[in-house]
Amino acid sequence: MDATAGTARTLPETLPRRGLLALAVSVTLLSSAFPVTKVAVSDGAAPLWFALGRAGCACWTALVVASLLGRPSVPCRSDLPAVLSVGLLQLATFFALTHVALSYVPAGRSSILSNATTIWIAPLTVLLLHERVPARRWTAAALGMIGTVVLIGPWAIDRRAPGVLLGHVFLLGAALSFALGITILRRYPPRTPMIQLLPWCFGLATVPLALLAFFAGEGPGAWHAPAFAALGYIGFAAAPFGTLCVMLAASVLPAMVSSVGFLATPAIGLLLSTIFLGEALGPDLIIGSLLIMSGVALAAVPARRA
Repeated sequence: MDATAGTARTLPETLPRRGLLALAVSVTLLSSAFPVTKVAVSDGAAPLWFALGRAGCACWTALVVASLLGRPSVPCRSDLPAVLSVGLLQLATFFALTHVALSYVPAGRSSILSNATTIWIAPLTVLLLHERVPARRWTAAALGMIGTVVLIGPWAIDRRAPGVLLGHVFLLGAALSFALGITILRRYPPRTPMIQLLPWCFGLATVPLALLAFFAGEGPGAWHAPAFAALGYIGFAAAPFGTLCVMLAASVLPAMVSSVGFLATPAIGLLLSTIFLGEALGPDLIIGSLLIMSGVALAAVPARRA
């Protein structure tokens, strides 16, 4: 049992630069995944099969990169919480729920709701990590969540459309699974370097995704050039390197900081969906994005400088 389990921990205010850099890179890469995936699903690729292909391609990419940088190693016992949480929660569950939801929900809205991890991180940080969260970061989380609500626009959801409500439930579940992964990774950081664990994480994720894809009974769907191009970009670039940066950021940054920072992903994803998919651009996008970015800045800037 951790000696800090019964008491709150005071976190240092100076945030590591490598954590903030990893957070920025992950947001840049992963924000493009939703509109690109929407293109593949709209082109006819079955969501679960696309998720399986994404995880499989990312597994090979991570294995090649790990081999070039150093010999891939078998995870030790202390690495298992990180491998299990990333592989099953942040990859398999998140991929499955978000890809199915994209069949019913626009890409911009999906990127917002599935990345709203602060909904779940705030209570998990206090209850499971026993971290004392400064008032400034609660304010940052509030700004981010208000911006998320503005961007989601629940008053605009057509509840009569088939699958829309279920799609939104799936996206909330995806946000919960990602938040749990951040919490576990923060609570049990691995001893082995992240790049050596990433092939194991993606390999583990392919197992439940393969079972879901084979037993869902929908078949792989129709794959054309746009779907293969989307799979190549996400599977060989955005997914492996974006996930690596997520793991690095979550392991060294306070959970509240990383979760609020990840809220920048849906804001950028919504902007990309507007530009490339023609989804509506309105005042809610501008106001919500400004609120989210304000929350990100407030959470990331240290309260006092050395």
